[in-house]
Amino acid sequence: MATDYDASRKTEEEQREESLEAHRLTSGEQDKTSGKVDEDETELAETYELPGADLSHESLDIEVTPRQADEFTCTGCFLVQHVSRRTAPGVDLCVDCA
Repeated sequence: MATDYDASRKTEEEQREESLEAHRLTSGEQDKTSGKVDEDETELAETYELPGADLSHESLDIEVTPRQADEFTCTGCFLVQHVSRRTAPGVDLCVDCA
């Protein structure tokens, strides 16, 4: 085993704690508090929104307006942009996608 001579030396107490921890790991002894959880799992699970969940009881109040005369749909990102963001006249590509 290689020895790192630049590493800081450990005190006897630190070495004793490390050997006790190694003994605990190899003997199969577990920490009594390791299985305890601070949070209630059922309360935590109720806050998650699962993909594909039934949202039929939800309603959206968003007004959708059609594309205006001074707007175009970018062929790169498919977002509706103002004509001032067009890369060239007659080209349906926004400045970000160019």
